Amino acid sequence: MLACIFIAFLFVNFKSSSRNSVIEMPFSEMMDYANQNKLESVTISGDMILAKSKDGFYYSVQGPENESNLGKELRDLGVRVDYEKKPGPTFLDILISALPAIFILLIAIYAISFLFKKSSGSSKDGKLGGFGFMKSGAKRSDNNTNPVKFADVAGIDEAKSELVEVVEFLKNPEKFAKLGARIPRGLLLVGPPGTGKTLLAKAVAGEAGVPFLSISGSDFVEMFVGVGAGRVRSLFDEAKKSSPAIIFIDEIDSVGKKRSAGGIGGSNDEREQTLNQLLVEMDGFDTNSKVIVIAATNRAELLDEALLRPGRFDRRVYVNLPDKNGREKILNVHASNKKLAKDVNLSFIASVTAGLSGAELESILNEAAIFAGLDNSDSISMAHINKARDKVILGAESKSFAISKEEKEKTAYHEAGHAIVAMAVQGINSVKKVTIIPRGHALGVTLIGGDEDRVSITKSYAMGVLAYALGGRAAEDIIYGDISAGAQNDIERTTSIARSMVCSWGMSDKLGPVNLNNKSEYFADSIISEQTKIEIDAEIKRVIDYSYIKAKNILIDKKDLLEDMKELLMEKETIDENDLIKLWKARESRNHGV
Repeated sequence: MLACIFIAFLFVNFKSSSRNSVIEMPFSEMMDYANQNKLESVTISGDMILAKSKDGFYYSVQGPENESNLGKELRDLGVRVDYEKKPGPTFLDILISALPAIFILLIAIYAISFLFKKSSGSSKDGKLGGFGFMKSGAKRSDNNTNPVKFADVAGIDEAKSELVEVVEFLKNPEKFAKLGARIPRGLLLVGPPGTGKTLLAKAVAGEAGVPFLSISGSDFVEMFVGVGAGRVRSLFDEAKKSSPAIIFIDEIDSVGKKRSAGGIGGSNDEREQTLNQLLVEMDGFDTNSKVIVIAATNRAELLDEALLRPGRFDRRVYVNLPDKNGREKILNVHASNKKLAKDVNLSFIASVTAGLSGAELESILNEAAIFAGLDNSDSISMAHINKARDKVILGAESKSFAISKEEKEKTAYHEAGHAIVAMAVQGINSVKKVTIIPRGHALGVTLIGGDEDRVSITKSYAMGVLAYALGGRAAEDIIYGDISAGAQNDIERTTSIARSMVCSWGMSDKLGPVNLNNKSEYFADSIISEQTKIEIDAEIKRVIDYSYIKAKNILIDKKDLLEDMKELLMEKETIDENDLIKLWKARESRNHGV
């Protein structure tokens, strides 16, 4: 259809352009033609003249106004003169002038119709169908498209146990209704990124065998006011039609942040309207509506208090980083579809990956499989896994990054300083690896770890971490009497830890156990006096200076070990825990004359 219209449009344009072969001519030149006997005829229509020359060309001439004797004058010169009443625009003329606009309008109608058909059929792809901004766009899965069960979720057994009752409610709601029980309408999964919050929510839906509608909090917020609220309504309407069902809102903090006190910043913006609609929808649930809302966040402290009151997200489920046993279970789950060599020890891998999330553990095994494939190996070896672990934790090796021998030596001293201080101070776990191979933006890396997971931070441990972090800078100062910018990341880290010790953890002997964070959810202005700020800065500097002096004294006392470790790093570029223990024992033997 559009092709035919386009061809007709070109044809009419061609026809109209063929008429435009008439040549424009000034009136004086036409009179010269008439005097020279070159004109055959003229047709006068108002003040417009169409002249035809004897050689067959047509000329368009703008005639003079109020020239009543023009016709007689031209006849006297032998030119045939005709008069024609000036016609008004014909239907064809109007159609030709309007055709471009009609063509554009038809294209727009066709495009809108096409988009409407595409969007109305989107429910087949797992999204809530319908055309328009107000549709939620949530992904929907059911028994056929959501095979996740509790058995697929490892390392977070406590969180799973808290959700068993939700599954039971979705399967047998009448049992609870008879007893007058009210199951929480909303559950908030709180934990660091990558710990399996989304997977856990899917497992609840998979175990209960109910539809699972998932959406990110950021998908609600648009630049157009009212769109987010409309999407919230659309999402809850769909869930009620499909009940029993689970609504999962990931990163709810992006839409559920605390509202400004006293209307600061305005109370009618899009985000707050969306949050208000979410609160209204959760209040609109019946006592046993068979719809449960599960939300996930890693910033629970940012959420508006109205979201957390009873009747809304009144239950929190903490999904923490896995401990050693949890990491081993997670590794076993992700290794189930991989061919591992006999030398692979998942228990050992779990012991040296403290602090990693389930997503990071999965990434290690996936990277190991890629390394095995690149080596044309039939199975994944321990060497592949160790290499993958270093890549995930430390970053990829920058093999093409060439540094001078002097820079390499300075890096060796820097990393050796970190390692020696970490081995000397109390509370720090053992050093697992030291390398001077550039990784990412770092010229070298010292990796510490341990068999035990640390669940709390003591003051002695924090002071040890500060000394360890400043060990590299102290080593450069001792050897060269100068320092480089290589300690930038170390300084950022020590400043952050020292500030937390002073302001949040109450570890300052001078300022005591007082919360000195300069922020409040109710006041925009500072809640700390200027004098206290000065004392905080002075105390942070004192803590860092003390740790730096401690690191420096350790390295001065063990300067021979610093030299030995530097030499071994220059030779091997990477040394492990066994190399470090040998160096340490060799020094002790020398000092004790053994």
